[in-house]
Amino acid sequence: MTSTDPSLDGSAYQQYLYAYPHKTSYRPLRPRPRLADVWRGEAHDALFLYLHVPFCEMRCGFCNLFTRANAPAEQVTAYLRQVRRQAERVAEALGDDAGYARAAFGGGTPTYLTADELAELFAVATDTIGARLPGVPLSVETSPATATPDRLAVLAAHGATRVSIGVQSFLDAEARAAGRPQRRAEVEAALAAIRDARIPSLNIDLIYGIDGQTADTWRQSLDAALAWRPEELFLYPLYVRPLTGLGRRAHARADWDAQRLALYRQAVETLGAAGYRQESMRQFRRADVPAPDGPDYCCQDDGMVGLGCGARSYTTALHYSFDYAVSVTQVRAVLDDYLGRPADDFAYAEFGFRLDGAEQRRRWLLTSLLRADGVDAGAYRARFGRPPGEDFPQLGRLVERGWATDGGLRLTDAGLARSDAVGPWLTSAEVRHAMTGYALR
Repeated sequence: MTSTDPSLDGSAYQQYLYAYPHKTSYRPLRPRPRLADVWRGEAHDALFLYLHVPFCEMRCGFCNLFTRANAPAEQVTAYLRQVRRQAERVAEALGDDAGYARAAFGGGTPTYLTADELAELFAVATDTIGARLPGVPLSVETSPATATPDRLAVLAAHGATRVSIGVQSFLDAEARAAGRPQRRAEVEAALAAIRDARIPSLNIDLIYGIDGQTADTWRQSLDAALAWRPEELFLYPLYVRPLTGLGRRAHARADWDAQRLALYRQAVETLGAAGYRQESMRQFRRADVPAPDGPDYCCQDDGMVGLGCGARSYTTALHYSFDYAVSVTQVRAVLDDYLGRPADDFAYAEFGFRLDGAEQRRRWLLTSLLRADGVDAGAYRARFGRPPGEDFPQLGRLVERGWATDGGLRLTDAGLARSDAVGPWLTSAEVRHAMTGYALR
């Protein structure tokens, strides 16, 4: 969570701004708006479909996602039944003209489901909500323990175009230090199974800043990942968050920021030399691989439809979801609440954040600025009627520091390295206030 007064002079690692506004700024919506009203007047032809599976085979020490480890089979069955009920109400609210340009199954770990359960999840996506699978780009998250040939065969048969696997480290000792016990042999077997399934794009997630990690061990993990020639790599600096396994341990290292920044720079150099193009602070894509084909989807402007207990949905003026929790007992309570709801409850939005015009402009800017290509000033002006510099004159401070060019609209290499400080710095005071007022549980 960001501080109340983020500063560009503070840590380079303040908050990963993967979505704006952050979910901890959401509050109960009273009265609850009907989804039919929320989506009325919204463009429906190029939506993003996100299905959330809140189950994993274990809870990693760094994880603060909404997920439950080792859920009983009967709860998984009940969850899939309830997701279908939710999808039916959402489809009714959207109407017959809804079209999907992209889809993703995340979590949790979607491949925690058995092969038959995955097929049932695909039926919800295609038969109930109406996504064309195969037909549009689809990304699915997996883990070394669950990337099995039978599950991957289901993904391939339904047109999955990308599989993302959380390896974190190829060194067993480092994986254990990050609260993710696994064996290198299991990781390599999972990667081989993904390649055998012939899914077009493989992404490997790695983490840097783990206790005991050095430049040499980091290079070993990078080299092991590159041996598979993944189409993408996502490299995450380790964060230690409250209510997580690592968060319950003492974790104060004076040199941690410097270590993470040095390992990040090492990775940028290594991946660049290996033929990878940097897309953001975290994302690297093999330069010889074209962007995924399919209908255009613009994350700055187009909506997202989320299904499942931990999913969020985006319209122009409202971001909404169900309740959010991190601790084991609270996650189970929220999940039980979701499973016990009558079907008609899914015709309403529960928790959310309403974006006025200023917040819409800020979200558009942040969604673009933290990418390597930066902000398209012409597209911004076409959308909002004036150049971004008029709305955000503070971007000049990034130029003064050498962290941005083009009037502050494109981050330099030094600026990209500090994305997790730039994002919180540009977060509005209203969103920061809501986030700091959230009681983490």
